Amino acid sequence: MDFLKPTAFGKHIKDDHQQLKYAEPKQGGFDFNWVLDTKGDVKKLAAEVSDPQSGRRLQLFTTEPGVQLYTGNFLDGSIHGKAGKVYPHWGAFTLETQHYPDAPNQPKFPSTRLDPGKAYTQTTVFKFLNN
Repeated sequence: MDFLKPTAFGKHIKDDHQQLKYAEPKQGGFDFNWVLDTKGDVKKLAAEVSDPQSGRRLQLFTTEPGVQLYTGNFLDGSIHGKAGKVYPHWGAFTLETQHYPDAPNQPKFPSTRLDPGKAYTQTTVFKFLNN
């Protein structure tokens, strides 16, 4: 799964790839953290999602070292949104900026330790565009 170039992740959601088999509820889908090479620079593009049909684009910028892509793996059609719209399985996705999973137990990962009296700050920008 190479996301260094534009990739239609919806087309690969059912691929026979070992990583996709780990996504709960074991029916495939994405629920993985990607390491960013932006080095905490909020001015560097971390991710971009686009819809060629409508021309809509979402650009993500963040100071966090990672981003989790989750594809609504537990959506099952039982949730209704605006105007009664049904949210089907894999009917949505999220980009969640964060530190790496298991970071507290991995000395080589960026630290998630926050000492008493210290503040934690991070910046994430979602930029919506339409061509």
